[in-house]
Amino acid sequence: MPGLLIGGALREASDGRTFANVNPATEESIGSAPDGSHEDVDDAVKAARQAFDGSTWPQDHELRAHCLRQLLDGLRAEQETLRQVLVREAGVPVSLTHSIWLDTILESVCYWADLATSFSYEVQVAARSTLAGVTSRRTVVREPVGVVAAITPWNYPLPLNIFKVAAALAAGCTIVLKPAPDTPWSGTELGRIIAERTDIPAGVVNVVTAADAAIGEALVSDPRVDMITFTGSTQVGKRIMASAANHVTRVCLELGGKSANIILDDADLPALGAAIAGVCAHAGQGCALTTRLLLPRSRYEEGLAVAQTAFESLPCGDPTDPATVVGPVINAKQRFRVLSMIEKGRQEARLLLGGGVPDSLPVGYFVEPTLFCDVDPDAVIAQEEIFGPVLAVIPYDGDDEAVQIANNSSYGLSAAVHSGDTDRAMRIARRLRTGTVGVNGGVWLAADTPFGGYKQSGLGRELGVDGFTEFLETKSIALPG
Repeated sequence: MPGLLIGGALREASDGRTFANVNPATEESIGSAPDGSHEDVDDAVKAARQAFDGSTWPQDHELRAHCLRQLLDGLRAEQETLRQVLVREAGVPVSLTHSIWLDTILESVCYWADLATSFSYEVQVAARSTLAGVTSRRTVVREPVGVVAAITPWNYPLPLNIFKVAAALAAGCTIVLKPAPDTPWSGTELGRIIAERTDIPAGVVNVVTAADAAIGEALVSDPRVDMITFTGSTQVGKRIMASAANHVTRVCLELGGKSANIILDDADLPALGAAIAGVCAHAGQGCALTTRLLLPRSRYEEGLAVAQTAFESLPCGDPTDPATVVGPVINAKQRFRVLSMIEKGRQEARLLLGGGVPDSLPVGYFVEPTLFCDVDPDAVIAQEEIFGPVLAVIPYDGDDEAVQIANNSSYGLSAAVHSGDTDRAMRIARRLRTGTVGVNGGVWLAADTPFGGYKQSGLGRELGVDGFTEFLETKSIALPG
């Protein structure tokens, strides 16, 4: 069992307690994880604080780059172990681990390593008369924010652990990582690799797993924490934001989404089946998935047929099977919530496909790929994030109405537009109130591209230079000119 990482040491919880790590495909325990206590959180924050205040880590850009490249080497060496962890504890279909759940995201660490040394931490401003009438030379300095508390979810556990840890380290911060209790090993294995395979100084990275949500609350409310980076539901994000207000702690929040996929009337509909059914990947457990499909009324029936055929080609299955794309949802509570939302959908719209638990899978937290059509834009299933393999199909008339429906959401995380006319699609994309938009299959997720949302989808950005500067403070220094 991988242990907590606190002050450079891999260890058990202070009171020796553990909790079961359950495989969502089998409902059986695959082992245990340390059940961290308030004492462990206190120790971890203390270690991170001391490492930031009492070492050269925040100033030593070359050391940070060196350690991040060691981390990349360690992740590559442990890649197959990490693959098994993702499949077993998160239910990620093994076929998906060859993409953004594992293989294609590892190289993002190299991006952060390069940025650690290439970023301009000091910029000279030309001497001129200031607003006070004094000619001055000014220097704008960017410095690491300090101790970071990182709270991560269970749907993309390893990628988000890596993104947050690597960016914070590149910027010169120290960090306490609190992984989701449903996917603890994606955090503890990362901690083990850091402890065993890198020269990252003791206390710079700390990992605390716990079953009790109160442990995460203790971490984000600690006055020694300078910044909180959180990915998860909007509901929890609001609580974290309220807690952070007590100490005016900086927050970076990547929250929920109810993204729209707009199919324009000149799109090649028959070619879009895979793009439409992609909302069911990893059982639909993705905040940026386009779970609202907007079809032009003039091609509505054709679009429904394409969607239904695509959904029928995606049966649920064993995530260890390379042919599986739709695995289980994470736990029994989440399956109950998804099924409850589906029941609500039955009252609001027409169920075209799915809607229950697969008869062939009596064990495991599986939900059938579910397709609703004739959905009103204001319906609950068109407004609330379901986080399951459920798609709501909404008809529209004209580009203006498509944009209005797409923007009719408290969220603004992502969107997609498909058209035979790229310029037309780009005009639509620019009108959408979302942080990311994919046009005609374009993919925005990359280490050098900012990711985040408008409205209740969050604050701040991850990835790219924008994501890097989230972990930096700005200081202006002036000298007589």
